[in-house]
Amino acid sequence: WLRSKRTTPARLIEPFAGGAIVSLTAAFERLARHVIFAELDRGVAAVWRVVLNGQAEWLASEILKFDLSVGTATDALKSKASELREIAFQTLLRNRVQRGGILAPGAGLVKTGENGRGIRSRWYPETLARRIREINSEKDRLSFVEGDGLALIEEHQNDEDAVFYIDPPYTVAARRLYSVWQIDHARLFAMMAQCRGDFLMSYDNTAEIVDLAQKHNFAFRAVAMKNTHHAKMTELLIGRDLRWLKD
Repeated sequence: WLRSKRTTPARLIEPFAGGAIVSLTAAFERLARHVIFAELDRGVAAVWRVVLNGQAEWLASEILKFDLSVGTATDALKSKASELREIAFQTLLRNRVQRGGILAPGAGLVKTGENGRGIRSRWYPETLARRIREINSEKDRLSFVEGDGLALIEEHQNDEDAVFYIDPPYTVAARRLYSVWQIDHARLFAMMAQCRGDFLMSYDNTAEIVDLAQKHNFAFRAVAMKNTHHAKMTELLIGRDLRWLKD
């Protein structure tokens, strides 16, 4: 989608960032001149604040020296983190050792895991540390906002030089997957209809979302995807014009 643009957008806005893979890709591959992304979840926000605001090296070092086991992970996740960087480490650890990377309360630890490696199946400390340092090296191209994604959209609604990637908590599985999951989907669609900049939305393929897309005369297309259990599913891509999307 971004590569289909005739000119490089001045700003990419990602209001519901989570892991911010689209924002990071846009920054690293120079698909936008600047990237602004937001996240309301306190733990996830702590990770981005630490990585982009002077404590990336501490976080990378903490990951490298952590001796992961069921016992150490359990103790670390039960501890009362108070400092921002401690919350960031705890959030990253939870994402790596809980089933499916789910951050919502009640998610259990990985048991069998990938290739039978158990709790260590998604724990690659050298890779994580390197990635944190690489993201920190691009911090001048990245702006993180801790807060409501809808407020970020509203702030840039009249910015014709901005493009938006919208990947909100989905209507069906959000409660199970996220600690912060409630969103007014009808309001979000109405806001995107008023934005001057282009946008792409990814959503679960439900009758409710199809109805909202049709109400605002948005183009939509079902595309194949796999969930964390590798089940084949479809999700919707929604925008003003999807002709760039090849069959």
